[in-house]
Amino acid sequence: MSLADFSAACSPGTPCITCSDQGTVMRVVAAGAGGLAVCAGVDERAEEVEVSLLDAVLPGDLVLVHAGVALARLGERGTS
Repeated sequence: MSLADFSAACSPGTPCITCSDQGTVMRVVAAGAGGLAVCAGVDERAEEVEVSLLDAVLPGDLVLVHAGVALARLGERGTS
């Protein structure tokens, strides 16, 4: 499943119960040290994301990001 497929599957009518914001599906571009990784969304814009809540992430992993923090890994590990 592609990044666009996961993004399309997200329900825009289901915001975060904490702050009314929504999670964003992003692909890990580069895993770094200190619990950070560079991730890119559907728009291909890269940003630094906190990934310490997850087991080690690999480039190609799809993660659900909210407020700059990866909350869950989606799909298969390390696929592009």
